[in-house]
Amino acid sequence: MFKTLITSTALSLATLAWAEAPTAFDVAEEHTRIFMSAQTVHENGMPAHGNAFVSQGYVYPEGTLADGTVGVLEDGSPTFPDLVLGTWTCDGYFVGEGGNATTGVWIISRQTFAFKDGATLVTQGTEIADIGQPNLRPVTGATGDFSDIDGGLIQTTLGFNDFWGLSATYAFEAHEMDAAKAKDAAFSTEGYQSITGNEDDHLEWDSGAPVGPIFGKRLIPST
Repeated sequence: MFKTLITSTALSLATLAWAEAPTAFDVAEEHTRIFMSAQTVHENGMPAHGNAFVSQGYVYPEGTLADGTVGVLEDGSPTFPDLVLGTWTCDGYFVGEGGNATTGVWIISRQTFAFKDGATLVTQGTEIADIGQPNLRPVTGATGDFSDIDGGLIQTTLGFNDFWGLSATYAFEAHEMDAAKAKDAAFSTEGYQSITGNEDDHLEWDSGAPVGPIFGKRLIPST
């Protein structure tokens, strides 16, 4: 019932999305399109400082991924295809403690949002390992309905689903989203997983190739 309400609300938002450029939206990373370099890695297999990666995902209306709602099916297709506003592509490098980080900056990345109406948005900057904490990223490029947007883009990571795909919510700085409201926008992280892992449960890929896919492997088992 509750998930139906979320879907209905999000569908209404999607219908109205291009009455004006959306000031906030969600992203569900598509786990079959996450690729990381075979090196460098920590002893437990997690990506280490300098490890390069690229991934893609789906852009949804704000609130679609509330309360642990997962936006990607096991085969990589969107859970709510009628709600998809566009695609999200992220590339960059792990830094510091990389995949072993539990707080602070763990990634330097470029994120490109390509919307169905042809508008694009590009941000570059840090990503933090902290779940539910807002992180401001500079907007370095924009076209179409976003060309006149002022300020940066606030990313709040909601968590990681069973397929090791990121779920996050975004809002423009000019959307008057202060730190408290950004944290509230994270809703509940129920259904998501922590980023922390251990020696037995970690990402794996073919180290004999330059890069390798995650193909849905989880960082930690579901509870």
